[in-house]
Amino acid sequence: MAAPTEAAVEDDEREPFDDAELALKGINMLLNNGFKESDKLFRAYRNHSPLMSFGASFVSFLNAMMTFEEEKMQQASEDLKTTERLCESENAGVFQTLKNKMKRSTDSRRSAVAAVERLQRQIIIADCQVYLAVLAFSKQELSGYIKGGWILRKAWKVYDKCYSDITQLQECSSSSSSSRRRRQASEQQASSSPPCAALSPSQRLDVVGAEDLDRIKGSVSFGYGLFHLCISMVPPHLLKIVNLLGFPGDRLQGLSALAYASESKDMKAPLATLALLWYHTVVQPFFALDDSDTHSGLAEAKAILRQRETTYPNSSLFMFFKGRVQRLESQMSAALTSFNSALQLASEQREIQHVCLYEIGWCNMIELNYSEAFKAFERLKNESRWSQCYYAYLTAVCQGAMGDLQGASGVFNDVQKLFKRKNNQIELFSMKKAEKLRMPSLSKELCILSIIEILYLWKALCNCSTSKLHTMMQVLQAIDDASCAGLKNLLLGTVNKCLHNKKDAIQYFQVALRDEMGLLSNSYVQPYACYELGCMLLNDTESAAKGHALMLQAKEDYAGYDFENRLHVRIHSALAFMRAAAQP
Repeated sequence: MAAPTEAAVEDDEREPFDDAELALKGINMLLNNGFKESDKLFRAYRNHSPLMSFGASFVSFLNAMMTFEEEKMQQASEDLKTTERLCESENAGVFQTLKNKMKRSTDSRRSAVAAVERLQRQIIIADCQVYLAVLAFSKQELSGYIKGGWILRKAWKVYDKCYSDITQLQECSSSSSSSRRRRQASEQQASSSPPCAALSPSQRLDVVGAEDLDRIKGSVSFGYGLFHLCISMVPPHLLKIVNLLGFPGDRLQGLSALAYASESKDMKAPLATLALLWYHTVVQPFFALDDSDTHSGLAEAKAILRQRETTYPNSSLFMFFKGRVQRLESQMSAALTSFNSALQLASEQREIQHVCLYEIGWCNMIELNYSEAFKAFERLKNESRWSQCYYAYLTAVCQGAMGDLQGASGVFNDVQKLFKRKNNQIELFSMKKAEKLRMPSLSKELCILSIIEILYLWKALCNCSTSKLHTMMQVLQAIDDASCAGLKNLLLGTVNKCLHNKKDAIQYFQVALRDEMGLLSNSYVQPYACYELGCMLLNDTESAAKGHALMLQAKEDYAGYDFENRLHVRIHSALAFMRAAAQP
């Protein structure tokens, strides 16, 4: 479909255009590295359709979230509110696309189109509220969290209601189709069917068309699915707060809704596809969902990438996710090629470049290629506006692992200067670790220990090759520092677990669990060791009861340690998987 000319945009008598198709074209343009072109397209039409207005606001929001610049965040907030006001207008006739559709429609279809348009506007309002809540959360202030929570509550109610209404309309669609073939039987069914009877004739699908409702069902399924998916991963001790806000959390329903959205013709279909890729390649392996199997979901991710290859041939984001799959499959050379390609494709998208650089640094750390990892993290430390404290810490430990202890000590000093966000666990962890490593006895081995620790906490040790794991084991065994004995044994246990040395792994985890001396400097070691030991024992029928008890101990007996919420998500997932496996 050719886009309308700019002259036509200014003309009240311009040619009709399909806003849903144009909006989808704009999002696809964005994902094929045309960020500026997409922004220009949406802004040219933002006053002529709720969908195009939302597209412009979404691009503005995405730009704000990638930069975290105050001016752009304020602009995104204003854009989203403008879209909300446009959708809340009582006069549906102000929308030219609706006028165009109605000119070509019968009276009954006009009413049906108006009903669908109202549903569309309600979904867009909910979408805007979600993004406004995210902007509020990003300020990391108590008032922002409270405000954001209530905004999300309002959005969820809209998603839930619209999802239910559209599903009901779709059910009536099959009833209407049958009626055309068996009119008498259909009339009897309609008279006894409360959901369809509750709808006026003009709202029935025989005048709206299945394609229209399939698209709008895809539209609501994106937000509806994301809500279910994200809430399903909330740690149990936070669920009470979430439940007060009225949110559910069914992971399978969330994935099903996102899959539906990704196959629709709605503008959010590509975003649903990205959400599924994000879940399968980032969330699922990181939080050890589905029995701690980091390969779980990779088949789905690879299938999605194959299906979308022709649609997004030069997309930096899709190339990034291809690299994620390869990294999780321990194909580091191929992963580095993909991430470097994504880096080049994102030449005008600085924030996507930074995500690629981060992964390049990680792949090189996994390969124990400290010099290349150092280059990637140093560039991030100098260029990124996000968590420079964390990037400085990664730069320092890589520099120390290379043997440049004096240079590393200087960067460790920078970590403390760059520490800004007291509520950010990653920055807090980086600052505390840097402070501990700023000592005269700093050694290359302690810096390598710190790299292995980072790989463990981010669940990347399982992606390391056998030879690299043996190298790590040699370094760890040579370290003789009482203050990090517990950490050393936790890491040795994990390395042996990755090497399938079950007996040795259990012994190391048991020693780490008993560590008391390092409790102050490495507070997370005991609960994590308890969890790791529990996971191993759960896999054996004879020791499953003991494993379950250790899981509960890790969940209930420890508090106030680094990355506590992260561990609670993993424990929650492991216990849920165990319950599901026990069912007949």
